[in-house]
Parts: sequence; C-alpha cells; structure tokens
Amino acid sequence: MSEQGNQVAKAAAFIAGGAVIGAGLGLLFAPQTGAETRRSIGRYARKAQVQTSRWGKAIKSGVEEALDRKLGKEKSCEAEQPQLTAVLN
Repeated sequence: MSEQGNQVAKAAAFIAGGAVIGAGLGLLFAPQTGAETRRSIGRYARKAQVQTSRWGKAIKSGVEEALDRKLGKEKSCEAEQPQLTAVLN
C-alpha cells in the first residue's frame, strides 16, 4: 500500500476508535438506567428502519419513474423520425 493509503487507513482507524470510545463514554455517563437506554436504542432503531424503508421506496419509485420517462422519450423519438425510402429509377 502506498504511503498516502497508509495515512488514510490510520486516519480512518483513529476516527473509528474515537467513535467507539465516545459511544462507550456516552453510555457510561448517560442519565438513564441500562434498561431505559436499551429501550431507547430499540425505539430509535425501529424508527430508523421505518424511515430507511420509506426512503428506499421513494428512491425506487423515482428511479422507475425516470426510467419510464426515458423509455417513453426513446419510443416517441423513434416514432417521430421520418422513414426514408429509396427510390430507384
């Protein structure tokens, strides 16, 4: 791996490590009990799952709509092109 790649990997490791340490400290100093925190995390996860599902459906319908429009334009372009016929004398 190149020197730049090594530096990027180090930076990513430090960021990930910092996130894990920060999350752990946040849980240690949380003003809630463990059961309340787990319940709260579970609620958040369910909400995130529902929101992700909604976003996925919206993206899927948008892509389908864009493809339908593109295919519709291609078909209309084919219909609009004049047909050339060769005339032999």
